[in-house]
Amino acid sequence: MTTTSNEHSVITEEHISTASRPSALRITDLRVANLHGVPFRSSIIRIDTNQGLVGYGEVRDQASATYALTLKSRIIGENPCNLDKIFRKIKQFGHHGRQGGGVSAIEMALMDLAGKAYGVPAYALVGGQFRDTVRCYADTPSLGDPQAMGERLLERKQRGFAMLKMDVGIDLLWDVPGTLIAPAGARENKTTMHPFTGIQVTQKGVDHLASYVETVRSIVGYDVALAADHFGHIALDSCIRIGRALEPFTLAWIEDLIPWQFTDQWRQLTEAVAVPTCTGEDIYLTEGFKPLLDAGAIRVVHPDPATSGGIAETKRLGDYAQERGIAMALHLAASPIATMACVHLAAATENFLALEHHAADVPFWSDLVTGLPSPLIQDGQIAVPEAPGLGFGDINEELFAQQLDPRDPVYFAESGHWDRESSHDRLWS
Repeated sequence: MTTTSNEHSVITEEHISTASRPSALRITDLRVANLHGVPFRSSIIRIDTNQGLVGYGEVRDQASATYALTLKSRIIGENPCNLDKIFRKIKQFGHHGRQGGGVSAIEMALMDLAGKAYGVPAYALVGGQFRDTVRCYADTPSLGDPQAMGERLLERKQRGFAMLKMDVGIDLLWDVPGTLIAPAGARENKTTMHPFTGIQVTQKGVDHLASYVETVRSIVGYDVALAADHFGHIALDSCIRIGRALEPFTLAWIEDLIPWQFTDQWRQLTEAVAVPTCTGEDIYLTEGFKPLLDAGAIRVVHPDPATSGGIAETKRLGDYAQERGIAMALHLAASPIATMACVHLAAATENFLALEHHAADVPFWSDLVTGLPSPLIQDGQIAVPEAPGLGFGDINEELFAQQLDPRDPVYFAESGHWDRESSHDRLWS
């Protein structure tokens, strides 16, 4: 026992915090709580340590929590402050789309833990701040009536959002005669990639979509950024014709018109239209983005940090894009936990544009965590917190309990059966 004494006091180890010894910090457990309605299904992970520090992360919306749980045995006993070492160890178990959710959630939780251990906000671990507030854009599912849609978006604007996004695509056309040419069963087919569906948008369909956007623009005005998404599973030629028709409305970007894998088609689209093109929410790791970025095939890169690899990896991606003159926005549909991970990432990334917010109609959303302003988003912005780690106090246990997924209603269930998951993981001989 170490003691320091004078005539007035004796300080012993029992009287000081030992939870800030980063070199001795070790991971002891990983557990999951599955929520629903925040706005979608979200699996929140909690990583425990031998010093009582806990870190939180979030698996990509609607992904399986198993993607994180299978990695538990690979991180038990590790020091969470060894961020890069652990990430290199587990990144082989991620992939594109929701399959990147486990690795990314763990990376967020490690950032939370390391920040708490060192007493610094997560943004400090990836280079420091470029901004102290983060702009959010409100994603809003479309209504068939453009007047009603415009008024819905106007309400978002009046709440302080300076950027908005809506869906503009063939879902607005299926019941309008003469707007689509499509094989039988095409409306129900959600698994065939865009170039192979045989769906074509006619000139009447293109005009209908342009009229829809024109009406919305006339209501929300031109003093707010407006992006468009969910064009449908249509091939490149239809995408080009739609993109050209939307040029007069000065959209912030048109998103995910074709699958991200088709680099050359994205390049053709980008060169053909005077509207910024945007994709990337389903791409894993910076290496996955490089073909698009190196080819200059998009104007805005749009990773979801819950797929792309978490905070540090997506910061690396942002810097890579910046060197090629490409801005980065962040896709997200999540609770405040992944949102705060994105806030720190955005604060540390110079070419950041805006962070997606998908829960503008979820009244309790801000209250899922403590220690932050409520509402969390004020005047369309989130203030970057100075508190350690991801910057919130703790989770709201009562509200978490109310929002547990009824299919798996156990609050951070015991996960010991994952401790002994074993495999010879090395990728080389």
